[in-house]
Amino acid sequence: MPEVATTVLLTGATGYVGGRLLPLLESRGVRVRCLARRPGRLTQRLGPSTEVVAGDVHDPNAVSAALEGVDVAYYLVHSMGSGPNFEEEDRVGATNFAAAALAQGVRRIVYLGGLGPDVEDLSPHLRSRHEVGRILRESGVPTLEFRASIILGSGSLSFEMIRALVERLPAMITPRWVGTTAQPIGIDDLLQYLLEALETPLAGSCVFEIGGADRVSYGDLMMEYARQRGLKRHMIPVPFLTPRLSSLWLGLVTPLYAKVGRALIDSILHPTVVHDDEALRAFSVRPMGMNEALASALRAEDRDFAETPSYAALSSADRAAGRSATRRGNRILDARTRDVPLSPAQAFVPIARIGGANGYYAYDALWRARGAIDLLLGGVGMRRGRPDPADLRPGSSIDFWRVEAFEPDKLLRLSAEMKIPGRAWLEFEVAPSATGATISQTAVFDPVGLGGLLYWYVLHPAHGLIFDGMLSGIARAALDAARHEEAR
Repeated sequence: MPEVATTVLLTGATGYVGGRLLPLLESRGVRVRCLARRPGRLTQRLGPSTEVVAGDVHDPNAVSAALEGVDVAYYLVHSMGSGPNFEEEDRVGATNFAAAALAQGVRRIVYLGGLGPDVEDLSPHLRSRHEVGRILRESGVPTLEFRASIILGSGSLSFEMIRALVERLPAMITPRWVGTTAQPIGIDDLLQYLLEALETPLAGSCVFEIGGADRVSYGDLMMEYARQRGLKRHMIPVPFLTPRLSSLWLGLVTPLYAKVGRALIDSILHPTVVHDDEALRAFSVRPMGMNEALASALRAEDRDFAETPSYAALSSADRAAGRSATRRGNRILDARTRDVPLSPAQAFVPIARIGGANGYYAYDALWRARGAIDLLLGGVGMRRGRPDPADLRPGSSIDFWRVEAFEPDKLLRLSAEMKIPGRAWLEFEVAPSATGATISQTAVFDPVGLGGLLYWYVLHPAHGLIFDGMLSGIARAALDAARHEEAR
């Protein structure tokens, strides 16, 4: 029987893969320790038995302290976004980690690298990924290295690049790299590999190439994403967009890639397909194909959105900066708050009465005009009103909204049934505060294609006026209702 890990060190817990692996490890009853440069980013996500050590892999003392008493260590960090010296930073980090793991008696290292051929002209990014794997494998600590192709999941670099290009560009001038073959793997399958790596028999260091069931191109991925989102897209192939021009092009269309665009494009130039299928024999994972992986990513995004109040999902940095507009995947969020010296139940009273004859507490003429436009477009408009002014439950209709979630004195989420180029929600959450209660109001829009983005940004000034007025009106109505109740 393979040994069972009792203490696991997870690096990269604030990153894309590590952040999704953390709760899965905790659910298995494993004692988890995280090494993080900014521990505060993990505070609200940790289970009761998980601890955090402040520091990073470039600090030998922090690494040594984090690895003390650890059985298995996950190495899920890279420096690609740090600048032109990322290869040296990756090298130093891996060397520090390898030395500390050996000194502390770590039983196993699990490393996630990049799939690609071992050739002399390998891109700097993939070359660095392979070098890190070699340093860890030669550390004297048995190392299990996974080499993965494109990861398909909401939030991964490649998925977000595909999403941004397809959503924003009805027609794309596509360079040669769009035709490069890859073997994308769904995030759920990747996480299952990483979990099984805890206990799979391991005689020494080894490399496993992992990928999904299909070999496809980036162009195939874009067209399938477009199909699943109901978008028609056209590609115009050209042979002359160099990696430099391609990275600049990506930077204009997808600002997320301003720092990593060139390194990413350089890597895309190499085919990333599985040549050794030993992973299918060593692990129980049977990876899904491209269509299912993309559909799963979109479903998971909807599920996460439905299960997590929108304001609660905002980063602490967004909240601290008082940002009203931010992004969550493809969704655009307009989030606002008001503090009121009332109990949460008192603050929720006007929220529970919203719509119908009560209106929306500000600019009701504009709301009625929007309903009239919706009727002209073939939508339901405002004619449904609010059938029951006192009762709210999931499925109830309110004007051109449908109640999607309702928790008395705490949460109301409305989904829009009006004619718009995308999907929209209006969400209210009330929580206790030091001075009474905080009312959080979040308008959420999931734009479909360029038309959806134009719709949001053209109406953004009006939305800002309406949403701010509505929240202020709700706060005033709650205070007035409370004073009226006290006077009775």
